Amino acid sequence: MRLNLRDFWDQPLSQAGDYLKRWYFWATHSRLEPIKEAAYTIKRHWDGVVNFVKSKITNGILEGINSLVQAARSKARGYRSVEYFITMIYMLAGKLKFSLPT
Repeated sequence: MRLNLRDFWDQPLSQAGDYLKRWYFWATHSRLEPIKEAAYTIKRHWDGVVNFVKSKITNGILEGINSLVQAARSKARGYRSVEYFITMIYMLAGKLKFSLPT
């Protein structure tokens, strides 16, 4: 069953939804509890799974940007203005290195 789900990612877009529905039915009627739990998880995130098949885009880039923003916020513990906060985000995202004059 696990290998059959792996084949889902290779399905053409026109057949992906039907393939996933068949796999879901098969998995939920299984006697293997981990397979059932995986099927229920996929059902809860059905739209996201189908959208990934359509676009092949994940939210990994957005999560990375969010981590930079959180890092800037934690370094400062407060800024005088939003402009300073945005500037700090740009500095962290750009990985700028400033050397002191010697």
